[in-house]
Amino acid sequence: MTNPFGTAGSDDVTIREAVPEDAEIMATFLRELAEFQETTEYFHATEENLRRDGFGPAREFETLIAESDGEAVGLATFNRTYSTWEGSAGLFIQDLFVAEEARGKQVGFHLVKEIARIAKDRGATHLQLNVVHANPARNFYSRAGFFHMDDLLTYRLPTEKMRELLEL
Repeated sequence: MTNPFGTAGSDDVTIREAVPEDAEIMATFLRELAEFQETTEYFHATEENLRRDGFGPAREFETLIAESDGEAVGLATFNRTYSTWEGSAGLFIQDLFVAEEARGKQVGFHLVKEIARIAKDRGATHLQLNVVHANPARNFYSRAGFFHMDDLLTYRLPTEKMRELLEL
């Protein structure tokens, strides 16, 4: 497969697993992602939440940090999923963020490629993600081979509504 993203800026990008000390940059990048998507009203994560749930033996998610010249320029968070219809595990990319100054330098490509490598190493058969309609990264995902599943709509039951449901 020919790389549909070119090679500009790809040599100085390194990807590593996040460590608990990265919680501050993780929170910063995730907040910036929420601002970019104009969804800050839904962003409530704290450094403490990220440290508690993203590290240790019972972690809820994993994080990769992209660096260029020793500086963090992006991150991807992901977790395991399972498709009962396919009978196989996959990885769900929860968040993918590239700092503005690093966009167009293949940072996102390297993050997705590393998650694909992790998925393959773990025997997972697919990657999945959600994208906000207005996000121009939709073109990137299409070029990478992701496709939009027109027949699926994401629904969420927020905390307050979940409490109301439990009171019925």
